[in-house]
Amino acid sequence: MLSDYRRIFSPAGTLLFSGAGFIARLPLSMIGVGIITMLSQLGGDYALAGSVSATQALAGAAIGPQISRLVDRHGQRRVVLPATAVTVAAIGALLLCARYSAPYWTLYVAAAVAGCMPSMGALVRSRWAEVHRESPRLLHTAYSLESVLDEVIYVVGPVLAIGLSTGVSAEAGPLAAAVLLAVGVLLFAVQRRTEPPVRPQPQHAGGSALRIPGLGLLVLTVTWVGAAYGSVEVATVAYAGAHHHKAFSGLLLGVYALGSGLAGAAFGAIRPRGSITRRLLVSVCVMAVTMTPLLFAPNLAALAAMLFVAGVALAPTLITTMGMVGQLAPSGQLTESFTWIVSGLSVGVALGYAASGWVIDVAGAPAGYRVPCAAALLAAATLLLALPRLNRAGPG
Repeated sequence: MLSDYRRIFSPAGTLLFSGAGFIARLPLSMIGVGIITMLSQLGGDYALAGSVSATQALAGAAIGPQISRLVDRHGQRRVVLPATAVTVAAIGALLLCARYSAPYWTLYVAAAVAGCMPSMGALVRSRWAEVHRESPRLLHTAYSLESVLDEVIYVVGPVLAIGLSTGVSAEAGPLAAAVLLAVGVLLFAVQRRTEPPVRPQPQHAGGSALRIPGLGLLVLTVTWVGAAYGSVEVATVAYAGAHHHKAFSGLLLGVYALGSGLAGAAFGAIRPRGSITRRLLVSVCVMAVTMTPLLFAPNLAALAAMLFVAGVALAPTLITTMGMVGQLAPSGQLTESFTWIVSGLSVGVALGYAASGWVIDVAGAPAGYRVPCAAALLAAATLLLALPRLNRAGPG
């Protein structure tokens, strides 16, 4: 029922922390493309721009879970404020190094330190888990809302970053990302009422949350999901370019995101049925099936329709994955566990970018869609093999 979306905001402070989390998450979609646009605008080649951006993304994937582990042990406010301060300072250093043509190694160092950006999506979901701990149905709706907001972020953020860096100044995109991060995190951190309490760590939690039974398999699954997502982006840009309408690629990817966002909103409004592991398997298998028609798109109009359908399974897959994490992970490791999912997704997107680019160079633009098809099949195969372990690890 749509009324569930109203009910999740009934507890005091929920609208405020979700709104602040949205602002603080926008930079995640802005910083990578903002770095690429800035460095290319300042005269750097795309190889340099891409590798500096990749450094920031990979550093974030590695550092993010460690930041979130500290959050679980010491509380959100005590950790995210200094982590954000370090990130903002690193972005500022990167802008200065780029503007004044500092040695290339300084760009890589600053980008790596900027990987300290806290995983705000994980922090927001941890608050929802605390607020609706006694209502799995409302928690499912809250996770669905955040997945829809993620889609909005990844549509709006890159457009904002590119527009600022090309229309105002080269540094404006990354600078705006730093400002939004600082403002969003500050607004989020001052809301103490909804901050999850620090809970004792489980006796076996001496190391990474990846030791939680089943979590590593979920991370591997979403890595393949991320590879499918990332490769669709590259393949779509190449396909539109091959049809002499490269400017339409943004619209095509917007249709892909629209399919995912609408499906996520609808998914959150219905009562979940069956075991969560079965729902996750169905979502991943549907994603694998709906990717296949992309191989046979005859023109851009048909491709748009196919991308909309292919996007329909994405948000339900991620929503159900987050719900599965909530069942597997103890409350004292919940934020770190969510962040490992985000990191796996980010690494997968980077792999998808690289693999699809290579395939397109070798076999042409239409062949680029072979990569998301293969990645989706690998995600389904991984999850199918993992089902016995996941069923033993958590409740159905």
